[in-house]
Amino acid sequence: MTDSDTGTTPSAAAEGRPAVKLTLFTLTTMVVGSMVGAGVFSLPRRFAEETGVAGALISWVIAGIGMLMLAFVFQALAVRRPDLDAGVYAYAKAGFGEYLGFFSAFGYWASACVGNVTYWVLIMSTIGAIAPALGDGDTLLAVVLSSVGLWAFFLLIRRGVKEAAAINRVVTVAKVVPILVFILLSLFCFDPSVFAENFGGADYAGSLFHQVRGTMLATVFVFLGVEGASVYSRHAKRREDVGKATVLGFLSVFAVFASVTIVSYGILPMSEIADLRQPSMAGVLQAAVGTWGKVFVSVGLIVSVLGAYLAWTLMAAEVLFVAAKDDDMPRFLGRATAADVPVPALLMTTALSQIVLVVTMFSDDAFNFALDLTSVLSLIPFFLAAAFAVKIALRPESAVERGPRRELVIALLATLYTAFLVYAAGLRFVLLSFILYAPATFLFVKARREQNRRLFSPAEAVICAVSIAGAVVGVIALAAGWIEL
Repeated sequence: MTDSDTGTTPSAAAEGRPAVKLTLFTLTTMVVGSMVGAGVFSLPRRFAEETGVAGALISWVIAGIGMLMLAFVFQALAVRRPDLDAGVYAYAKAGFGEYLGFFSAFGYWASACVGNVTYWVLIMSTIGAIAPALGDGDTLLAVVLSSVGLWAFFLLIRRGVKEAAAINRVVTVAKVVPILVFILLSLFCFDPSVFAENFGGADYAGSLFHQVRGTMLATVFVFLGVEGASVYSRHAKRREDVGKATVLGFLSVFAVFASVTIVSYGILPMSEIADLRQPSMAGVLQAAVGTWGKVFVSVGLIVSVLGAYLAWTLMAAEVLFVAAKDDDMPRFLGRATAADVPVPALLMTTALSQIVLVVTMFSDDAFNFALDLTSVLSLIPFFLAAAFAVKIALRPESAVERGPRRELVIALLATLYTAFLVYAAGLRFVLLSFILYAPATFLFVKARREQNRRLFSPAEAVICAVSIAGAVVGVIALAAGWIEL
């Protein structure tokens, strides 16, 4: 939230110091940096486990249109509501009240924390190819080493937002190179006959609808970060740069993600790709050009994932910080250092990632579990932001403004897309997300008590009861073995 007179954030202005301001290029690299992370390196296997070429093409069309609509939604909201900062959280609160705004903030934050765990799991799995003690990134040693890295980054980011953003800008450029090289080399070694055999999918893939549905959460995960510029909008030099960075970042990576998936089908049979160790991109390139290809991708993955981890940790802490400044989170989360770093929010972010990292040891597939849970947790914030855009477009005053019909269509498509994703996620991950959401209400209660305000309105009480009931059902389902981690 920016003071229009001083151009500084409230925390900065209160201490008489300038806030960190980010350019369009830096905002765009933060969007690209947060999207290009662990997900892209896991795409070949994740898609091959579910679908063939035809299903993959349909999935990318649906995901591309849906996420582009969301990108346009964030662009439009940045222009129409320049007073709202922290993006996803602020839009949900303005549109549907403080409790759903709190849920959006917590969900987005928790999604980022769980997503950060996938980065460490994938790094350890990558190194595990030569160090078996690390397994697939879910052994005790892997968790210990991941924990060391997690807290080392906490100390790095604690030094200051400006320094961390500068590192992310360099890393973003560096990590795109191995991905582009992978695409080019795969195209050079592309076998049309193998591609044709993979077109309809293997016997285990099921119907085309089932194939497409099975890939939806993977596409959500790789596109998480499309809203990155709006989340960090209080640091933008110019407000209009937020929307531009969102769309530019999306368009920059969409073709890359789709290409990584499709060209892999021309290297190996679908069933063999599905059996590759993660990061599966390394296995595909090894089959294409030899061992050096696997090493090349593995090094690129580590650089890429560390950069994405940095960007996501910054954004997660930012959400908690701004929510606390708006009195929707406990006050202690609204404290910042002289370097404009919200240390309590950063500490809480790192702590939740640590907890989830330990939980992965009890999952049959740590990486896919964390990936899917990350995607599901992000759906409520995305759905509420899209629904808020619909609400704005339907206001009477919008009828005389430029482009309201176009914005309404875009917002409706984005809303329908996020609703379909909830269905695609399935009951298992919906219940698991409730288990995280329900206890978070204690933070909301604490914030309300600090302000001596009524805890819940009647509507909020109903929503709270539903979330608690969902959490209870989820715990019972876990205990009974109906759903698994």
